[in-house]
This record gives sequence, C-alpha cells and structure tokens, in this order.
Amino acid sequence: MEVCRTIVELRQAIARRRAAGRVVLVPTMGALHRGHGTLIEEGRDLAGNDGVLVVSIFVNPTQFGEGEDFEDYPRDLERDGQMCDELGVDLIFAPQAKEMYAGDHSIRVRENSVSQHLCGESRPGHFSGVCTVVAKLFNIVQPDIAVFGKKDAQQLAIIRRMVRDLNFPVEIVGVETVREFDGLAMSSRNAYLDSDHREQAPLIREALATAEELFFKGETRASILIGVAEKIISQIDDSRIDYIKVVDADSFQPLERITDDALMAVAVFVGDTRLIDNVELPINECMDAAHVGSVVDELV
Repeated sequence: MEVCRTIVELRQAIARRRAAGRVVLVPTMGALHRGHGTLIEEGRDLAGNDGVLVVSIFVNPTQFGEGEDFEDYPRDLERDGQMCDELGVDLIFAPQAKEMYAGDHSIRVRENSVSQHLCGESRPGHFSGVCTVVAKLFNIVQPDIAVFGKKDAQQLAIIRRMVRDLNFPVEIVGVETVREFDGLAMSSRNAYLDSDHREQAPLIREALATAEELFFKGETRASILIGVAEKIISQIDDSRIDYIKVVDADSFQPLERITDDALMAVAVFVGDTRLIDNVELPINECMDAAHVGSVVDELV
C-alpha cells in the first residue's frame, strides 16, 4: 500500500496501475470505523484482484460551517492507514487542505434542488462543500466506480445528480448503513458521546424502526409517522431534534402522505453531538391501510 500526499504523486501512482483493471474510489474524512471498513471491502470486491482501490482521507474544510466541529473532528492517519492496509487498499490519498484548495480558490460546485432540504436547510453551504471536494476527487482520481454509504442518504442522492448532470463517467455505488450492536448508526462522531448519551442514542434507531413498522402495516400519513418517532426520540436526555421528516426518495421534497418510495430522515443533537440516520420506506412494502387505526392508537 502506498500513501500519497500530493495530487501529482497520486496521479503517477494510479497511472502505474490503471492498465491492470478498474479504479475504485472510497472517499472518507478518516477516523475510520467498521462502517468505513464495509465501504472499503465493497470497493475491494468491485476493483477485483487486478483493479486499483483508492481511499481518500481528507477532512474537507469547505463542508463545515461556522461553529461546527472542523477543528475537533478526529484525525488519526496512522490508525486509518493500518486499517486500510489490512483491508487491501492499494493507495491512500491524504492531502493537506492547501493541496486541495489554492489560497484564492473561487470555484464551487452547487446542487440547487435536493440540497435545499434536510441537512441543506440546517447546514448552509455544507453540500456545496461536499460537491466541490467530490468533484475534485473525481477529476484527480478519475475512478470508474465510487462507493458511498447510505447513512448519508441525502449526500448520496446529491452526488448521483452531480454525476448525472455534469456527465462524470463514474458509477456510484451505495452501501447499506452499518450499525453498532444496539442499532446506533456507525459514525466517527459517536466518539463525542459521553457514556449516558451513548446509552440513549440507540433510541434514534428505535424511533425510525417503529415508524417503519407502522408504515409497513399501512400508515402513509407523514404526520403520524413523525409523531411516533418524535415521541421516542424525546426520551433522550439533553437532546434537540434538528429535523424529522418524511421525504420523497428521489427529490427529497417533504411529503404529507406517502404515495411513492419515500425516506424518513432524522437529525438529532444528543448533547452537543449531531447524529443523523434514516430508513427507506418503499411503497410496495406498505400494506393496505384499512386496519391501521388501532396500531396508531397503540403507538401514539
């Protein structure tokens, strides 16, 4: 495995290997955990024995807003490198910010539809930063395939649109959310939680699972599903809901009633730590709502 710190080094390293097979990129901000490991394993499978697997490790400053955790975001390149080596990564790209952004950089990539909702509302500029750095990584690495996690469902949808609209020749692969033993979605930010908050944080997953169960039994009214989830999440001490919404799975427009594939997405501050999670609500798995009333009464 080779660690590249500059764009020139990375391009040269890829050029020496590209003829062997496909190039697969797994973009990360480091602080790797088992969830990232699943993305890397998927990338290794997609690249095959002859392909090139590139993992980028870069805490991207342009996707953090004022007062967010850019300075505190965990960084441990030595540990991350060991994990990548064990999982069969060929190249790590770990640039400094000055390598990725010139001092007077003035070009940004912005998506103007999906990004207007959910995290885009509460984190202005976040998705512009994401799109900009991912577009740069696509230009630098020129991968055939890029792998992203479904936990960041809105990010995944935006990147798919960017690839479509800007004609990047990159296949985007989404990987299911990896969870801790108690259901909490894996995240580098989980390390911020104190013991009490960590114990209660799985209620976020419980809230989504309860709403999902209700949907499968036939409830399609977003207000009911949201109310059930809010009731459970409100049991977390020192928590504040950023949003709980049911949205269209493609456009991310908020819904009042589910008539097509949808997504329930949640962002919650547990103490000072912002956690996100989601659950897919495929309409073809929703039963006839004729007898849902008693279920609603029981859960609400």
